[in-house]
Amino acid sequence: MPRRFNTQKKLHVKKGDNVLVIAGNDKGKKGRVLMVFPDKDRVLVEGINIRTHHEKPSQENQQGGRVHKEAPIHISNVMVVDPSNGQPTRIGRKRIEENGKGRWVRYGKKSEEIIDK
Repeated sequence: MPRRFNTQKKLHVKKGDNVLVIAGNDKGKKGRVLMVFPDKDRVLVEGINIRTHHEKPSQENQQGGRVHKEAPIHISNVMVVDPSNGQPTRIGRKRIEENGKGRWVRYGKKSEEIIDK
């Protein structure tokens, strides 16, 4: 049954998270999430999946040449690194109540510590 009201995808990673790559050519490397593409289920991770892009000379780049850039990888190939112990962990969601208002937070399944501040 498709969502009717809140159609935003609930992903386990957010911009700024530290993640570990668990599959692909860069398996075992850690990096910080630069950008998330929810509609394509992909993330851009700093220093991961580097591709060579050939640029023509322009006003900003007079020389032109080959530029190395990160390319997006599938979101299922990364795991969030728990800030408390530095180990990769699965992510759960729970609702916490504070000052009479509730909000949803992400927590690490291994340490049960809240990842969102």
